Amino acid sequence: MSDAQTASGVHTLLIDRIACDGHGACAELLPELIGLDEWGYPIVRSTDVPGELLDHARRAVAECPVLALRVEQKHR
Repeated sequence: MSDAQTASGVHTLLIDRIACDGHGACAELLPELIGLDEWGYPIVRSTDVPGELLDHARRAVAECPVLALRVEQKHR
């Protein structure tokens, strides 16, 4: 599947709350979808990742120091 086809699909942002240590890198890299609570843990504003934010979401996933973030393609 090409990047164009993948980007046009519907993607979901998922956080493993048990693995998350509250580093906050995800919110810095993807503030359009992720905020932080008072302890520095992520609050996801929307689990749907628009195509124009997909590259940013993938970068946030790659930068998570504890691998607690992932983006999955929704199956219709």
